[in-house]
Amino acid sequence: MGVHEYIDQTLEHIKRTSPGQTTFLQAATEILRNLEPLLSREDKYLKHRIIDRIVMPERTTMFRVTYMNDKNEPCSHFGYRVEFNSALGPYKGGLRFHPSVCLDIIKFLGFEQIFKNSLTGLSMGGGKGGANFDPKGKSDGEIMRFCQAFMYELYKLIGDVKDVPAGDIGVGGREIGYMFGAYKKLTNRFDGALTGKGLNWGGSLARTEATGYGSVYFAKEMLQKAGGSLEGKVCAVSGAGNVAIYTVEKLYQFGALPVTVSDSTGFIYDKEGIDLALLKRLKEVERKGLVEYVNEKKSAIFTPVSSYEAGKNGVWTVPCDAAFPSATQNELHLADIKTLYANGCRLVCEGANMPSTLDAIDFMLSKNDFLFGPAKAANAGGVATSGLEMSQNASMQKWTFDEVDNKLHTIMTNIFEDSYNTSVEFGQAGNLVLGANIAGFRKVADAMIDQGYI
Repeated sequence: MGVHEYIDQTLEHIKRTSPGQTTFLQAATEILRNLEPLLSREDKYLKHRIIDRIVMPERTTMFRVTYMNDKNEPCSHFGYRVEFNSALGPYKGGLRFHPSVCLDIIKFLGFEQIFKNSLTGLSMGGGKGGANFDPKGKSDGEIMRFCQAFMYELYKLIGDVKDVPAGDIGVGGREIGYMFGAYKKLTNRFDGALTGKGLNWGGSLARTEATGYGSVYFAKEMLQKAGGSLEGKVCAVSGAGNVAIYTVEKLYQFGALPVTVSDSTGFIYDKEGIDLALLKRLKEVERKGLVEYVNEKKSAIFTPVSSYEAGKNGVWTVPCDAAFPSATQNELHLADIKTLYANGCRLVCEGANMPSTLDAIDFMLSKNDFLFGPAKAANAGGVATSGLEMSQNASMQKWTFDEVDNKLHTIMTNIFEDSYNTSVEFGQAGNLVLGANIAGFRKVADAMIDQGYI
């Protein structure tokens, strides 16, 4: 059986055994297709049936989470933890609280996490978890009770050398704090079983900034390799959470001009540049929608989601030199990238998890004058800094912001170099999708072979 046929067979098996899990299938298709050159060259991965094994989680746990709302009514949600692969270290990956969370989403995220974590060079396996709970509109009391109920099941699975969750969409410092308090109460342990903790009880400086900063560091490396820089570039950014906010902050530090951000209600275009202090206040302190931005910044235009053209994400209609999708999966479609390209955009660097559809990726890779930084490489800064938090917890140290940021910058540079050099090795110089997938996979696969059939 040829390699291409073997991969097709594996994808068909996923369709049969994981029906309806289209997002997971999309992630598996993108990764496996890019492994063909490696699998054709080194038959040990076929001999040991690594592909069959790596697309199956080592453990999947699904549980009910019931908490009491402020009306003293019981509310129930689905909770998940998918422990996908531990060949390189403890399972590591965030918790997402969002109405869209289901097994399909958690499996896609956990599968991507395997290779992203591998690329960091740190000792971390891949996993992911969450619940179909929406913190928006909930009181602090409701969120605390939900987090405590969620941890009542999750604590059975996690530990500092076993499985170390972090935050993701809907899970920030507040939620991590509530969950860690419950974990400590249930286990009588104060250890590094969660990352993203408060700075005065085990958290790491620069963790909040890490994914956004890391994405910009990766973009800088791409442009530098091509003989350019971020200086003077007009940039479109999607999202308005941690990733987007600190992408905006780091872009300013490198002399670029970020002019957009977005949330579930619409997007802001500010031709003068996004007002970072205002954005932080609205989203981190007041927790308000972006529509409030235009009340204080008259140079800005707010476009509601209801005004978006069918099949397009409005934030990508703004002319720019570079785009940073930093919101969620599948937010950049083929129509969007064609609009971006026609308007002069020549770089996309993914800050979110799998924000580009497969056909959008194919379009970007088909253009010789285009640079594309795939998520598993470009947005690895968050989990890399979570790994650095684990190191600080294990050694009972606390590093300065600059120490962590410098380590993050080094990791992102190394990820770029590893991905780029691997693309050269396989005759597709600059194809960082192929380079990142092969580089991430090879390390995990070799460890799986070394550890036998378990």
